[in-house]
Amino acid sequence: MTITDIQANSDRYLDELAQQRRLSPHTVANYRRDLTLLKRLIDDLPDGGALDTLQTAQIRRFLAQLHSRGLGGRSLGRVLSAWRGFFRWLVQHGALTVNPADGLRPPKSPKALPKALSPDEANRLLAVSASDDPLESRDQAMFELFYSSGLRLAELAALDLSCREDLQNGELRIIGKRNKARIVPVGRLALAALAHWLAQRPQLAAADEPALFVGQRGKRLGVRMIALRLARRGLRQGLPIQVHPHLLRHSFASHLLQSAGDLRAVQEMLGHSSIASTQVYTHLDFQHLAKVYDQAHPRAKRKAD
Repeated sequence: MTITDIQANSDRYLDELAQQRRLSPHTVANYRRDLTLLKRLIDDLPDGGALDTLQTAQIRRFLAQLHSRGLGGRSLGRVLSAWRGFFRWLVQHGALTVNPADGLRPPKSPKALPKALSPDEANRLLAVSASDDPLESRDQAMFELFYSSGLRLAELAALDLSCREDLQNGELRIIGKRNKARIVPVGRLALAALAHWLAQRPQLAAADEPALFVGQRGKRLGVRMIALRLARRGLRQGLPIQVHPHLLRHSFASHLLQSAGDLRAVQEMLGHSSIASTQVYTHLDFQHLAKVYDQAHPRAKRKAD
């Protein structure tokens, strides 16, 4: 089996991921990039390399090479997962007898906590007066909804006008990752911003467009434009960090935990399948409490030199 077989097999594997397993185009693109990296590493071996001669020690050396080039533990974990899945597929199809990536683990990286706006910064971002400009009204409704309900970017972009009935009850039915449905509450200010936008939406929307949020051409607003408009709003409001949609989701979770402390409720609203994904926000909450303690507790204050 030569290097050309790697290309042919990886193409068949990626086609199966896309067509049969229905993975998203983004995920398939990531797999393609990681398998292309594998082919380059094999091609650089002294003998040119071959799939059926790969040993676990060689895969371990590949990971060490990538680590020396600056790839961290999380990135290496993703790469190793892609390779392991490819090798497993080759074993299932009789091209390999063993999976050379089995038993390998990437180096651990320190967990980076997600950033969040402070409550004051969130209020500053959203402190914009009602406008007769439909684009401004749309943006205000989107950003209020982001922060009010902790939506993912793709979830917000996918909302249709059919959600208006749910909004009358102060809630939204969201179809999240893996087609998992959940109900999220919508706050008073977000409901008001949405009502203002819906009154102006006919100025922009095409007659047959089902999307809740539309662009200047009357069609559904894409995720990239939503992120761009949010980043511009953050700059305009003078926030010290770049504002992106997931930052508002992090802020929603962090502020809710600071106020209520109900981890399970936050898990449900975020649509996390595992409580472990939600627990990271307890660390953010602790950071907030520690900062308050350092500033306020008489035994925590440093004496002036």
